[in-house]
Amino acid sequence: MTGDRPAAARTTDAPRPAATARIGMLGGTFDPIHTGHLALARVALDQLGLDHILFVPAGQPPHKRGRPITPAEDRLAMVDLAIDDEPRFAVSRIEIDRPGPSYTADTAEALVAGRETDDRPIELTVILSAESFADLPSWHDPARLLRLARIAVAPRPGHPAPTPGWLAQRLPGFADRVVVLEGPHLDISASDIRARVAAGRPIDQLVPPRVAAYIEAHHLYREPPSRKGQS
Repeated sequence: MTGDRPAAARTTDAPRPAATARIGMLGGTFDPIHTGHLALARVALDQLGLDHILFVPAGQPPHKRGRPITPAEDRLAMVDLAIDDEPRFAVSRIEIDRPGPSYTADTAEALVAGRETDDRPIELTVILSAESFADLPSWHDPARLLRLARIAVAPRPGHPAPTPGWLAQRLPGFADRVVVLEGPHLDISASDIRARVAAGRPIDQLVPPRVAAYIEAHHLYREPPSRKGQS
């Protein structure tokens, strides 16, 4: 990557129509949801001036075909438990209920069409880690996604933020649809949490207590990944 980094996201107090909902969409497998996800959602709310964050667990993640994934209803339940005390967080089962691969462009189109917010106009921001954003040009219909929503890129250790030069080369014409968040600077991964549980190691501080209790009660991640069933 070359060139200067784009300006980091700033909270804006610009006026907007009262009925418009400024929604941040945080999608993912959430296998399991962890404190890094929650910290990212809080940062996005603060820096982007969003009204709500919508967590969207993937039904059939297209980038994880053939990999063992915890059943969708368990992943959804863990998200619900994790955000229960956060009034500006909500969870949607839109991708779980939709058949076929969970393409972000399809979800963004459904959200902007008002199917999740009582037909109110939506200004949608899709929140991605720098690691995920680097793969965006290879996603299903990235141009449609960028026409529907802006993208907020969160830092991820070992994965540089996008530069103007990279954006111009890989996503020509859409550089103004990308903002970079100032944090959170956390290095937490769901794969590490699953490995810790399988090895009998503690996951305190990595997931909310209610999520840890759910994992324990439902015996999740106890078997080696190769023996787990797929969703």
